[in-house]
Amino acid sequence: MNKEKLCIEHELRSNSVGIIWDLISTEAGLSRWFADSVRQEDDRFTFLWGEVWSHHETRTATILKKIKNELIRIKWDDEDGEEAYFELKMDKSHITNDYVLTITDFAWPEEADSLRTIWGDSLARLRQSSGI
Repeated sequence: MNKEKLCIEHELRSNSVGIIWDLISTEAGLSRWFADSVRQEDDRFTFLWGEVWSHHETRTATILKKIKNELIRIKWDDEDGEEAYFELKMDKSHITNDYVLTITDFAWPEEADSLRTIWGDSLARLRQSSGI
């Protein structure tokens, strides 16, 4: 059985390419909404959720593809296969002139709803922390 591909589109309240790019591609930006703490060394990210002294999860990932002001594709280091990445892609809406963030991720069928919820919570933190 293969993982299910999830595509989540989220309209952002911003037309500033620089602000959005920083939020999806830098350790400071990702720390505002994606994980509690993010460290970057070269093409590797270390993500931490929770507090170090209590229950927490740490995962590392490697940047597979990065096109400035367009997309970043990140592969989890502890997973193998073509479906072991997530991608954050920004596209400009011709209707509103704002950007749309498209998230591509993969989940086992029984975990797809949980992953959608996790991304929804992360996007809510993005809006809360940055106003977009």
